[in-house]
Amino acid sequence: MLSLCCILALLASFCPDTSGTTAGVKVKLTQKGLEYGKCNIKHGRQEVGHQCLLPQSAVGLVPGIGVSLIISDGYIDTGGNWRVKFLGFISDSGTFDLSVCGLTITTTITIKSDGTGRPMVRSANCEASLSHARIRLRGGASWLYNMFNGYINKKVRKELQRKICPLVSENIQKINSYMKTLNVLKKIDRYAEIEYGLTESPVVSVSSTELSLKGEFYNIGVHKKPAFAPTPFSLPPNERNMLYMGISAFTANSAGFVYKNAGALRLRITDKMIPRAFPYRLNTKTFEALIPQIAKQYPNMMMKLLVKAATAPTVTFAPNNVTLQANTTVTVYAIQPNTTLTTLFILNVDASLSAHVYVIRKNLAGKLSLNKFNIDLGTSYIGPFKVKPLASFLQIMLKIVIPHVNVILQRGFPLPNIANISLVKPRLVIMKDYVLIGTDVQFKP
Repeated sequence: MLSLCCILALLASFCPDTSGTTAGVKVKLTQKGLEYGKCNIKHGRQEVGHQCLLPQSAVGLVPGIGVSLIISDGYIDTGGNWRVKFLGFISDSGTFDLSVCGLTITTTITIKSDGTGRPMVRSANCEASLSHARIRLRGGASWLYNMFNGYINKKVRKELQRKICPLVSENIQKINSYMKTLNVLKKIDRYAEIEYGLTESPVVSVSSTELSLKGEFYNIGVHKKPAFAPTPFSLPPNERNMLYMGISAFTANSAGFVYKNAGALRLRITDKMIPRAFPYRLNTKTFEALIPQIAKQYPNMMMKLLVKAATAPTVTFAPNNVTLQANTTVTVYAIQPNTTLTTLFILNVDASLSAHVYVIRKNLAGKLSLNKFNIDLGTSYIGPFKVKPLASFLQIMLKIVIPHVNVILQRGFPLPNIANISLVKPRLVIMKDYVLIGTDVQFKP
């Protein structure tokens, strides 16, 4: 049962059911992954009063239902104490040795919701048989009872065979105790959490099981829906790797929506943040050549910038290309001698950036680079001026902002919950509307 538990735990660990929602993330476990789950944990002996060996087993997928398990040629050697009492006052006792061989079990397991949104497994059907059961009594009047050994063995075999399937069902039910502990949400940081609940029942085919997951970011404790919805997508019929994941643009954009709402997409820039090698300093003297009235109205003052998102950034996935569109405002302040900030003007900046996306450990990470940007004057408190001369200065400022964003992106965001599993040689491909990750896996008990 160990390999089956391993496979069911893998299928279930991608979290609870949130039926009726289009998937933002999809996960596919292939036959190769299923075989690895079967073979990774070997059936063996238990040295706690008995021996049990299940030398041959097969785990497969049952289209439209779930997982099948077949165990054959199993045997059990065990022992214990026996006691008998009859006529109300005559009793006898001793020990026994029991050998069972030719054990065959066939069962099918379904995976459904338990009504609270969490997965629940159940044995849909079970068949069990024993070729032989041999019991040997010792002690007491065992010499007498062993004369009826043939009759006793037959009754023992029949009784054991009757109890095998209930025991199988009981052990499958125990997996539900683990499933009830599955967490719907994964906290990212003090701003955001992500939900990876199932949006529909797993789709089981002959060669794979596919799970549709919500894959949506939320503000901590506040589940506000964005104005956009996931675009339906399908994973390609690849079977080379054990596991495939598709992360949609919806998931990435829900992250932008959440961080914008939290006020996290902002950065204050001071002169200390500008490398000494840069030709511009953040003071009114620098701006004298660009906007003469600044130096006249606010001579010899340091300056500060506030860069913040005007709207949530938008990520677009196209074949082999990831683009991020950011609409921001840049508020420019003069720092008075008493440290009071005086607003000088506000720029509207629309920037297009390319993103390099990759997998690090079990996180999806990225790095941005600037493609182009456009600026226009939003509000001026110092009179009209031309914004075009500011383009070079602003490009330098963006070279400061983008690395700060990349520090966060390079930490990565967690992929669907795959506890005790590491990704082996993950390969990432940018598809239309989603990122495809193909990987093998390694269990780490």
